[in-house]
Amino acid sequence: MRWSRRRWLAVGAVVVVVVAALVVLWVVRDDERSRLDLALELAPESSQRFSWTDWSAVRDDVGADLSVDSSGEDVDAFLLDAYDRDLSSTTALDESAATTQDELGFSPATIDWELFAQGEDGALVAMGLPDGFDYDRLRDHLRDAGFDEPSDDDGVWFAGADGLERLSGPVTPELGALAIDEDAGILYGSDDRGYLDERDDLARGDRDDPVARAAASLGTTPGAVVYTGDHACGELAMGQADPTERTRGAELIEQAGGVHPLTAFAMGAEPGGDVRVALVLDSDDQARADADSRSQLAAGPAPGQGGTFPERFELGKVTADGTVVTMELAPVDDSPVLSDLTTGPVLFAAC
Repeated sequence: MRWSRRRWLAVGAVVVVVVAALVVLWVVRDDERSRLDLALELAPESSQRFSWTDWSAVRDDVGADLSVDSSGEDVDAFLLDAYDRDLSSTTALDESAATTQDELGFSPATIDWELFAQGEDGALVAMGLPDGFDYDRLRDHLRDAGFDEPSDDDGVWFAGADGLERLSGPVTPELGALAIDEDAGILYGSDDRGYLDERDDLARGDRDDPVARAAASLGTTPGAVVYTGDHACGELAMGQADPTERTRGAELIEQAGGVHPLTAFAMGAEPGGDVRVALVLDSDDQARADADSRSQLAAGPAPGQGGTFPERFELGKVTADGTVVTMELAPVDDSPVLSDLTTGPVLFAAC
């Protein structure tokens, strides 16, 4: 299993009810919950890192006029525009986009949204397909590309690494096995055929846990990452910094009054360009204390990142609501806050 930005995501009657519930999720369009909230229910329960991209919102923001007939070059140009606006750092599909547009019948130009879920047990990418999507055309593309066709409509189309290498350009291994859920409007991908086959049994479902609370606190977002507490404390740990920076970070944390371990972390772009951070703690008391200490840290030096946080963003409202601390960040001079602060040591996310 590779970790990267790309490296890093009663039997019988009960099964029928669960599958039906997943279908209803995407048929009902007036649900008050965000699309990210709903998509998380489809991710495997063992996932520790979730990367979300609302491609329909990104296309609107960039002003991209794309369709199934757009060329791979058109899609690459769109992704460059999205990158410049810090709206595509969360995708697993960027290097694959031109090839999948030209040869597989889908890409960021045509899908509604993408959730990439990774964990020690495997990785899965779920892609929402828009109303009116041509599923027969998609299947024709997969046949032409050499994917092995399943015997069942909801089975796995398989190419594997060898099959992907026969395509004209690079394609992420997470698209080596694909499953089409036409009723729910979802296309699933993974680099592990068996993992993909078991997706319904592995799904998180409607859970109320720190990950769900962190995601819900972001609201509607075109791009976001959500980490479990353990993953945040590894991925964003000051332990990744050099010894001098770790020492400086420890001093700053002590001066701020200390911080508590996170149980989940989320950061997402907001309509208009600002960024929201959600930090989930074990208790209301911890959240109130950390709202103060993490505010101080986010307004000061950024050891491990370099420079200071105010050089990257203006810190806005910081609130504690139950166990969740939310922080509003306004990027300075188009600083790529989302991509910058979701990798490497981040002091105000320290554990």
